[in-house]
Amino acid sequence: MKQTIPVYDICTISAGHQHQDLLAERLEGYLKKNYQRVHQQHGHNFYHLVLFTKGNGEHTLDFTRYTVQPWQIYFMTPGQVHSWHFKEGTDGYVIHFSASFFHAFLMQHQYLEHFPFFSGNSKEQVLNIPANGREEVKAVFEQVLKEAAGANEADMIRVLLLQLFLLVNRVTVKEPKKAVPQQKQLVLRNFRQLINKHYRRLRLPKEYAELMYITPNHLNALCQDLLGKTAGELIRERVLLEAKRMLTNEDLTVTQIATDLNFEDNSYFSRFFKKYEGITPEEFRNSLI
Repeated sequence: MKQTIPVYDICTISAGHQHQDLLAERLEGYLKKNYQRVHQQHGHNFYHLVLFTKGNGEHTLDFTRYTVQPWQIYFMTPGQVHSWHFKEGTDGYVIHFSASFFHAFLMQHQYLEHFPFFSGNSKEQVLNIPANGREEVKAVFEQVLKEAAGANEADMIRVLLLQLFLLVNRVTVKEPKKAVPQQKQLVLRNFRQLINKHYRRLRLPKEYAELMYITPNHLNALCQDLLGKTAGELIRERVLLEAKRMLTNEDLTVTQIATDLNFEDNSYFSRFFKKYEGITPEEFRNSLI
């Protein structure tokens, strides 16, 4: 089966870049070199973040469209898709780092998943930096650029990025949240990982609950408590997201997509898609043109 959309690594998305684990640049210069490539929907096999300091236009993240605003920051995880539609004068900072960049540095390889903006849920990944945090956030970006352009001490850059993530998480929290026990966070994280692995084959919460050695009621209660959604909703959202990604590939018929996603037939897939998206797969595909 053909690739649904282009998926870039750090070197191929930025012509002439030689480091496969890290890229840090001012956004204006990056856009001049890469705008034509990133204007269309594409994916990454690396983590990606952008802070806008000026400009306007739009960008999409997993098919959700956002208006560019100064001091808006967004994050992407490997596997997500996006596109840019900026107007002239947009500037800020862009950073790419590989999925393995922190692995040898952190004992907890899944540490980044503790931050909501690395959840893979686009609604949690686009944030506005409040006025009282802007200079501090900007200073960290400037220091990352300085290190990347100079001695390029990888561990120093790792420390600075962790500082950035902690700072952004702190200044963008709108209200104090109740402390969530680590065990609950772990169960939810494991559930999301299992969905990503099995969403084509397993569609029922009870099937995931069995894999996790918990009851379906416990799984649903946890999802409702932490996310305000049922376990079934999380599964459906992942199936729909993959369907949208595949619909960007004009070489794949709706029937082929339905088969790949393990639907009984094309009509069942179309009814499922329209029920939760409000439009048919064909209408969604046409809306991308």
